[in-house]
Parts: sequence; C-alpha cells; structure tokens
Amino acid sequence: MIFKILTKGHKNVTSNHKSTFEITKDGEIGPAADCIIGVDMDKTMLNFPTEFKDKIANPETKIIVELKTEKGYDEITGWGHEDLTLTHPTDIVIRKSDYTCSRTLMIRADKAARDLDLNLIDDLKNEKIMEVTIKLC
Repeated sequence: MIFKILTKGHKNVTSNHKSTFEITKDGEIGPAADCIIGVDMDKTMLNFPTEFKDKIANPETKIIVELKTEKGYDEITGWGHEDLTLTHPTDIVIRKSDYTCSRTLMIRADKAARDLDLNLIDDLKNEKIMEVTIKLC
C-alpha cells in the first residue's frame, strides 16, 4: 500500500529536532519550528483510505516514508500502533519515540529532522517541492 503527498520547503526550515519531523498543511512556519520540514501539503491523514488507516493501526506494520526533492532523498522506517488515530486535519508527525497522538503517523522511527539528508534539507530551505511517499509493509 502506498500513499503520496506533495509538500514544499520554507525559508525557515532548520531541521534541528532530535526526536521528530513534521510536514504540515500550514503555509508559514517561524524560525523556532525546528521539526517542520514541509509546508502547504496537498493532502492530510484525513485523506488516507480506511484500509490504509487500518493497516497503520497494527503494531506489526512497518512504515517506510520516502522524502524526495530535486537534489535530495531520504528514507525513514518506523512502525504502526493501535493508538494511532490519524485524525489531525493539518499535521503529520514522524516520531522516534513511542508517543502517540492524532498528529502521529508512525513511532519508533529511525530518523528525526536532524538526521535527514543534507541535500534534501538544503532544497527545502530553498522552498523546493518535496514528494512524500508512505509505504506500508
């Protein structure tokens, strides 16, 4: 199962957060938003098909998120959980921890904002488009 989202970078992307990264439907972020790497996304978790949400709610589901820009690429692996409601209307958060809330897409991720490919982050600081591909295994 695959779901794709388009988002873009922002001049205030710093990608310094040590335990999460986020993409949002919001168009603006401030300099303190060190986990947000993408803005103006074209879809949210509310657009996920029911079957996709059901699979994410299984703790045995491996989730792979691919981030691709003009010059950058990264792949992040994490896990589903039965407490993931996937109901937040504007934000998608990938977490290294086990914390769950309506914004959480996956837990126990192997990367956070500060771990991401430097070419990818450079593109995002320059407001380039990013394709986000979510794969469920």
